[in-house]
Amino acid sequence: MNALLYLAVVLIWGTTWIAITLQQEAPVAIPVSIGYRFMISAAAMFAVLLLARRLRRIAVRDHLFCMLQGCCVFGFNFYCFYHAAAYISSGLESVIFSMAVLFNAVNGMLFFRQRPSANLLPAAVLGLTGIVALFWQDLAASRMAPELLKGIGLSALGTYGFSLGNMISARHQRRGLDILSTNTYAMSYGAILMALIALAQGASFQIEYSGRYIGSLLYLAIFGSVIAFAAYFSLLGRIGAGAAAYSTLLFPLVALTISTIYEGYQWHLNAVIGLCLILLGNLVMFAKPGMLWRRRAA
Repeated sequence: MNALLYLAVVLIWGTTWIAITLQQEAPVAIPVSIGYRFMISAAAMFAVLLLARRLRRIAVRDHLFCMLQGCCVFGFNFYCFYHAAAYISSGLESVIFSMAVLFNAVNGMLFFRQRPSANLLPAAVLGLTGIVALFWQDLAASRMAPELLKGIGLSALGTYGFSLGNMISARHQRRGLDILSTNTYAMSYGAILMALIALAQGASFQIEYSGRYIGSLLYLAIFGSVIAFAAYFSLLGRIGAGAAAYSTLLFPLVALTISTIYEGYQWHLNAVIGLCLILLGNLVMFAKPGMLWRRRAA
């Protein structure tokens, strides 16, 4: 089951970067696009849970945490990522998003006093090194201009917001709260937050009625939000925040595969080395502690 959840997260979130790019090409304000995305997601979740009689009531205190989760995971982090894309490439964004592995490990220690797995550090080093190697061409071509620094800062801030949301979801599950219900409430609060920001900015709520925009919006809302977030937070509860976040290291591989097919991405030696390092890191992350060393000693 863990493998299926992990695969679903990697494949779906690995393709949402393209959908976000398609959204940005439309003349629709960023908070409006994000708000509509999570409004659709929340409505779909409410409908399914109500029909299945699975929607659970939660205490006012838990609603406040859901509100905070909505701000972190279904609001401000995407607001940062959408704006960062104006300054850096989506590939570089995905490199920075891979820092969620480290952020989750650090936040797990800060908020829950969790001791990281012995496999986490070597796996994270291998994975992050692989990501850098994979995108070395983009990194080498980038100059440390103010725009680049702004894009990096926004992406890092968005990634940290995502990590904080992970901690809140872990808190929900520790209290025995239903993950689908808390996700639904959090998505609703995230959509409301983005609507308030759009109103404050005087943005129009008119959307572009094109197949590209509507298609990307529905894909992000249903697959990228309802299905992927449910799978990810379930995975988080089953294997821990640090191991679950390791899936973020594989997103760029999916994006590169799509780029190879549709955009003619050229694979260089450094990209092949990066791919091997990431796969090796994945093996280390999920190996039983000491297993690899015992095999080597044998």
